[in-house]
Parts: sequence; structure tokens; C-alpha cells
Amino acid sequence: MIGERIKQARQAAGLSLRALAEQAGVSAMAISKYERGEMTPGSEVLLRLAKALGVRVEYFLRHESVELEAVEFRKRAALSKTDERQILADVRDKLERWQALDEIFPPSEEMAFQVPEAVPAKLDSLDAIEDVALAIRQAWELGHNPIPDLVDTLEERGVRVIVTPHIGNEHFDGLAARAGDLPVIAVGSEWPGDRQRFTLAHELGHLVLHGRLAEDLDEEKACDRFAGAFLAPRVVVIDSLGPKRRWIEPRELLLLKMEFGLSIAGWTYRARDLGILDKTTHGKYWGYLCKHGWHKEEPGPRYPSETSRLFEKRVYHALAEDWVSESRAAELLKMPLFALRACRNLECPSDAAD
Repeated sequence: MIGERIKQARQAAGLSLRALAEQAGVSAMAISKYERGEMTPGSEVLLRLAKALGVRVEYFLRHESVELEAVEFRKRAALSKTDERQILADVRDKLERWQALDEIFPPSEEMAFQVPEAVPAKLDSLDAIEDVALAIRQAWELGHNPIPDLVDTLEERGVRVIVTPHIGNEHFDGLAARAGDLPVIAVGSEWPGDRQRFTLAHELGHLVLHGRLAEDLDEEKACDRFAGAFLAPRVVVIDSLGPKRRWIEPRELLLLKMEFGLSIAGWTYRARDLGILDKTTHGKYWGYLCKHGWHKEEPGPRYPSETSRLFEKRVYHALAEDWVSESRAAELLKMPLFALRACRNLECPSDAAD
């Protein structure tokens, strides 16, 4: 088990055997033998490895183990095996800490993800997806308002969201998997919030729409349509832009982006899908965005990135109830004990926990 932990931590850190050996002052051959279970490191070596890998020694002794199934990388171009291993190792680490935290809490009826009964068993058109997105909003009591914290919204309804710094590749759009019956979505912590939110809504679309689409409907396109409709419902788009437009000022879309967390580009597609802009005008509008380079980097302020708050809140809940020690809480939050104590005194940065 210790060997598996060393390997997982090394892959999560994106280090080769040689690189870890140099940082920890331990030979690459010895580390290789530790990882294969042929040798067991002593306490001094574990301390060196922990320091080099940015983990606590307790990490190597952790008993929780998570198996990821049905892993799908959403990528626009080839992703290196090293990047894939680093992302998967970080996702597993965070899921294992979630599992450990779940076991600390008293038994309760955890909300499992389920598709509302109002969603039809078969969908024959992309337009029908508008009503599906609305059905999800209604079942989750979200109304038509902007969703301020999409990560927490999904986690509170049975979807485990992993926000990781290791997903930074511009050609990579996220990861979807399952850990047992638990749906898992991973997005990059450094992405703009509108990109995170569209990816999360798109992956929610897969969970809702898979197996329900007519054979002639492309699931990726359907999930894109769902994502837009979930973030900016039809009635909101029409109320905001009007039923028909000859043109839309970019400033209008920037303001709507900052209100709803859907990109300017996403708003243009909502306008096209709902017939507010005809296809010809939408094509011209897209050309206008490309001319200014806004299809690659949108103008104006960046929409704030999202993060998961639920895990950290639950750790402090457990700490307050004396269900965990300070040392265990620090391990779960992946922070030094002195940092945890500072946070308990409200003297830590908001991103102190991993």
C-alpha cells in the first residue's frame, strides 16, 4: 500500500523517478523498489519523500482506495500519458479524502444523483433539450435565476466535482468518470469561471441525456445545447435579448456573461438556437468576434473561477463536533498543522486548503 501511495503522489506531482530522487535525496532505484513493494522505506525516507511530494507522511499510510471507472478525457487534441496520469492521480487523491470524510460523518441519507422523472425517456430533437434543462432547474429549485456556485450546486445533488490545478492544457476540456455509483467531473482550477461552468453543465448533460437521444442526434452537440439552456434558460434569453434581433452589441453580451457565467460565444449560440439571430447573421457575428480575436480570448473582465467549498466546510464541521483531530483535519485538507490552526483563527488565505 505504501508503494502504491508513493507512486500515486509522484504521478500527481508530475515527477519522474529521477526528478523525485533528486528532490528527496533518495536513489531512483530505491524509489522504484518502494513503488513495486520490493522494499519498505523507513521513517526518515518517508519524511523526505513527503516533503518532496508536498504531502503529509500520513498520506502514505492512508487506507482508503478509489477505483475510477468509465474515465473519459474531454480533449481537443492529444494529451500526453504523463498529463493523464498526473490528472488521474490528483483526482483519486481528492476522491479518497472525500471518502475518508464521508466515513467520519454519522450515517445519513446522502442525496444520490438521479434524473428527475419529468425528463422524457426519448428525445427526438435538439429543441426538446430546452425543456429538459428547465426540468432539471425546476427539480433542483433553481428557478430561472443565474446559478452563483455551480460546483456546490452539483455536489449537493450527488455529483462529485474535482477542481484541480493539473488541468491547464488549452486543448483539454475536462474529465468525466464514475467512482462506484458516484458521478465524477474534473475541471481546471485556473480556467476562467465561464469555461468551468460550461464544462460542468456539458458533463451534467451527459449524465441526463445519455441513452435518451434519438439515433440521429449527436450527443456532444446535444450536451452543448443542454449546457447553454441550463446556464441561461430560454425565457431569460428571450427576455434579455428580445425575440428577434438584427444585431447585438457585444457590450450587451459581456454584461450577460458577467451575470450568468455563460461566455459571450455561448450567448451568441443561445441567440441562434432560439431564433433570435438567424443563421446568416450568427455567422457574420462569429466572424466579427474572430476578427477581433475574441473567439480565443474574450474582452472585458474575466468571470471568476469557481472552487469547491463543500469539502472544506464539512471538514470544519467534523472538527467542531470533535469527530476528527486537528492533525486528521489538516491531513484531509492537505495543509500543515500550523496553517490549519491559523485558519481556525480566521487568519489563513481563502485558498489555503487543497
